[in-house]
Amino acid sequence: MTESTELLYPQKWLSKASTGDRVTCELRMQIISGRIESGTILSENKLAADFEVSRSPIREALKVLASENLIRLERMGAVVIGLKEKEIEEIYDVRLLIETFVFERLVKIDTKGVVRELSKILEMMKVAIKYQDPDEFSYQDVLFHETIIRTINHSYIMMIWNNVKPVMEALILLSMRNRFEEKYDDFARIVKNHQLYIEAIDTKNRDLMIQSLHQNFDDVQGKVEDLWLSQQMLSKGVDPEK
Repeated sequence: MTESTELLYPQKWLSKASTGDRVTCELRMQIISGRIESGTILSENKLAADFEVSRSPIREALKVLASENLIRLERMGAVVIGLKEKEIEEIYDVRLLIETFVFERLVKIDTKGVVRELSKILEMMKVAIKYQDPDEFSYQDVLFHETIIRTINHSYIMMIWNNVKPVMEALILLSMRNRFEEKYDDFARIVKNHQLYIEAIDTKNRDLMIQSLHQNFDDVQGKVEDLWLSQQMLSKGVDPEK
């Protein structure tokens, strides 16, 4: 984009990205952050001028954002829909469902390797906190959870994860940047909670995992009681209807 416009998406994450991907990531951040408001009409020609690219990567970006329900495609452009609070909660519902499913698979396999990987990532998260780098912290945070999910080698779970990851990543970036400014002291608790994740996976302790999931997701939405309680009952073979 033009030099006068501050880019929201971390440019260091885009070193190998196509022009279309670069535009997609930046537009997604601007829509989710509210810089581009709901109801705004996006013109292909204006976007091409703003990003100093041809219309082809603009069209590519708009198609992706439409698939994420952030915009509605119109002739020669689009209308911004944005992200409602209900949809944000649904994204975290999907995360919770994925991670509780993954944990049930992890209890049946050797987790020493993933515990080592997660411990390394947690150290990088601590470094990012020390140097007050919210973008690096966000990157490592997403990597932490993705590493857990990849461990069970489930192609369809990964497909679901990859579908929600771009919007979720943007939400995490915006949240962490704000938190570094407003609630920096809270990161000690966040690190402790990620350590709890690692301990739960290492010991294969369901109660610890439920505790860590509850703390993590309650932190962002506060409406996970039914989801994790149902998972706990199912994992123990209890009929939730009784």
